[in-house]
Amino acid sequence: MQNFFENAHFITQSEVNKFLLATLLCGLIGIEREFRSKQAGLKTMIMIGLGSTLFTILSVKIGLGSHDRIASNIVTGIGFLGAGVIFKEDNQVKGLTTACVIWIVAAIGMAVGAGYVEQATGVTIVVLLALLIFPYVENFVERKFTKRTYRIVKKYENESLETYEEYIRTSRLKLHRGKQELANGIISGTWIAVGSPRNHKKFVDKMLRDEKIIAFDF
Repeated sequence: MQNFFENAHFITQSEVNKFLLATLLCGLIGIEREFRSKQAGLKTMIMIGLGSTLFTILSVKIGLGSHDRIASNIVTGIGFLGAGVIFKEDNQVKGLTTACVIWIVAAIGMAVGAGYVEQATGVTIVVLLALLIFPYVENFVERKFTKRTYRIVKKYENESLETYEEYIRTSRLKLHRGKQELANGIISGTWIAVGSPRNHKKFVDKMLRDEKIIAFDF
């Protein structure tokens, strides 16, 4: 019986503290995700953090010859979990940030399980600052550099679409010319324009008033 207790089968105070710390750190990140209504919220982040912490502790306890035997597979396994929240919608890839957060929450749990409390706490603070501050930076950049794709279709009247390119430029938008096509008396062109939403609206309003345009994608 004495050998049974000495074999460390029972949870120790140190391990309890690790589980509590992992719950706190990963929970803070989960609260931010929950506040923004992301796929992986509070419960998911806590579960990932606790799971990574437990696997790391077990890796140290069980893997006497190689302490990273179990923990090393967390990196691989968490990749499949993160891939599940990435999806494509309206020609945009969404969920990348959530997948990255899942990955780093697992890393925080591993750090706590291995006893690297300072590193886990420091990274948690950096992640929270990034998640809280970067959306405002992104909104600022988006207001200045919004990218849109325009496609104009009109009847061919012995002239190119350079006039419409000039409309884009005069609307203070930077443009990149895409495919231009002429078929069956119909000419069409595609452009990628970058600029502020206000300038995009100015250009769109002008195109909507153009009666020569057959189709306008914006």
